[in-house]
Amino acid sequence: MAITGLKRRQDGEPIEATRAARRTCGLAAIVSVSAAFVSVLLSAPTCAAGPGNADYAALREEMVSRQIEARGIRHPKVLAAMRKVERHLFVPEHLRKEAYGDHPLPIGEGQTISQPYIVALMTEVIAPHAGMKVLEIGTGSGYQAAVLAGLCKSVYTIEIVEVLGMRAQKLLSGLYGNVHVKIGDGYQGWPEAAPFDAVVVTCAPTKVPSPLVQQLAEGGRMVIPIGDAGFQELVVLTKQKGRLVQDRIVPVRFVPMVDSAGKTY
Repeated sequence: MAITGLKRRQDGEPIEATRAARRTCGLAAIVSVSAAFVSVLLSAPTCAAGPGNADYAALREEMVSRQIEARGIRHPKVLAAMRKVERHLFVPEHLRKEAYGDHPLPIGEGQTISQPYIVALMTEVIAPHAGMKVLEIGTGSGYQAAVLAGLCKSVYTIEIVEVLGMRAQKLLSGLYGNVHVKIGDGYQGWPEAAPFDAVVVTCAPTKVPSPLVQQLAEGGRMVIPIGDAGFQELVVLTKQKGRLVQDRIVPVRFVPMVDSAGKTY
């Protein structure tokens, strides 16, 4: 699963992203602002329409083939889930045209939605199946939980930023019946719902939280970025006879895991 020759930035995006991609994103933002300004001046009732459903489906297919399959993701059900979940629903409306790009996007409150490839990678390495109960730490937009929801029996997801958690809960509850959202400190996990067959952590502590280890079932897998703010390693931890066996996956850069006071774990 190791990806060689790729440096990465926040939420797993390659650090050496092309300047052209960054210019495109910047241009899109400028055009969006300008369009909104003109709309106000003309008192137009609606903004310019984004891509239609068919266009979004085509963008998802391109995302999977060029960004995900091309980098080695092979699990057929993971690929199907990435093709099915409508990623544009989980990003701010003014960024929906960028939803299927090969990069993370801001979702507010200093947080991001992860790069599509990283979502697929973190999903594949836990070996998802229909009977699995999964704990996610860092709900964010709800996109990772949505991908897991179509693959697993139940998903328990925790978000420490209340406004994001409430927004994700509203969206997810309208789409899935097997996702449970809680506002709280992810470091502590969800003990009343434990044990979990897998734990997916989408924010980076400097060391593995012991409560999450305790709540991981025997034989279960945890995928987690570990390290300081400048550099982290995405690792998979498998619980065998009460001990963790670690496999390193790829260098990444995620937002840090913090407590309710904003202190980094």
